[in-house]
Amino acid sequence: MPDPEEPDVVSATDLETPPGLEPPPTAVRDLLAPDRRFVSARRNLGSFAKTGDAARLRRGIAQYVRTGYGGAGTMSRRLGSVSRTARSLSQVLDPGAADRGLDRALLQGNSVAEITDAVVEAACSSDGTLDAEASRESIRNALSDLLGLYSDVDLLRLTDAQREFVIESFVAHDVYRRFALDVGKHLVDNAPTATIGLSRLKQARNYIRQTIAESFRLLREAGQSMTTAHVRSTVANALTNSLVVFEGYLA
Repeated sequence: MPDPEEPDVVSATDLETPPGLEPPPTAVRDLLAPDRRFVSARRNLGSFAKTGDAARLRRGIAQYVRTGYGGAGTMSRRLGSVSRTARSLSQVLDPGAADRGLDRALLQGNSVAEITDAVVEAACSSDGTLDAEASRESIRNALSDLLGLYSDVDLLRLTDAQREFVIESFVAHDVYRRFALDVGKHLVDNAPTATIGLSRLKQARNYIRQTIAESFRLLREAGQSMTTAHVRSTVANALTNSLVVFEGYLA
């Protein structure tokens, strides 16, 4: 992954749809009104957007966790749906687990797009809430990441390593998307140009992804299992540890 302090190259396509800022369904748009609890986070992220100061980025994300969500412990509980969805996604993708609304025989021979739609629906059905819509898009992103690494992968018969990759990628995408929906527009709006704003947002995404990936790595080294039976607790631990790291920048 690129270093979070190094700006990415931004294409014209990126400018059309900033990552994590796609318009949500009409039913949940009203939930996106500015929230005073993010004032401290916005102040630091606005400074980061203007200057590119990575310390301001880390401080902004730390304030996002501490004052925006009441600290790592409270935020980890608020993100309980992430670990629940991760467990459901693991069950859907695990050929050895009982089918969770995924008829593999029926889907055999279908296109990647059709199988992806089926996986998303089986793992996280749409209920019109912001959380569900963010999670559904995060599952799509995670499957796209896997396909980017293994163009010939069979989504109906993933190996354990491939399934675990999708779970970890889903968690990182989901946390990032929530961050982007909460404060991403403010970050982009405060950058000198739209191109720089997108680059700053990608730096934030990379920092979040790298921190979460490191949490999963440390848990693997400590012997925590990512089997479907244990994925919910492992994801919950990885989330908590990551949030502690984010908030710890204020220590």
